[in-house]
Amino acid sequence: MKKVLALLVSLVISASVFAGEFPDISVKEVKSLVASKKAVLIDVNGSESFAKGHIPGALNFDAVGKDLAKALPEDKNTLIVAYCGGPRCKAYKAAAEAAEKLGYKNVKHMSAGLSGWTGAGEKTATAKL
Repeated sequence: MKKVLALLVSLVISASVFAGEFPDISVKEVKSLVASKKAVLIDVNGSESFAKGHIPGALNFDAVGKDLAKALPEDKNTLIVAYCGGPRCKAYKAAAEAAEKLGYKNVKHMSAGLSGWTGAGEKTATAKL
């Protein structure tokens, strides 16, 4: 029994390490946030991809770059959601870590990414380069 318990504990610890340091948020939750405008979304797919399609209202991390502090609201409790291409993409971390470094306390990751958003039938917005 002790071995089984030890194995379970180590699996939970391993899972939390690999899960990432930012909590995940679902496409459904993000859809609700987009509608209510109660979060700031940051697209980390690059300017070319952003121009072709992004979640409506999202910031283009490439374009905002070093001016992220000016682009984000003053309230450090504002929900910030970073996303990139899909579940295997880790580019979101650049924006999530930048927001955290600026003092934002509620930073999440939409791991489904843009592919999960469009795969769920959600619409995207386009932009000019």
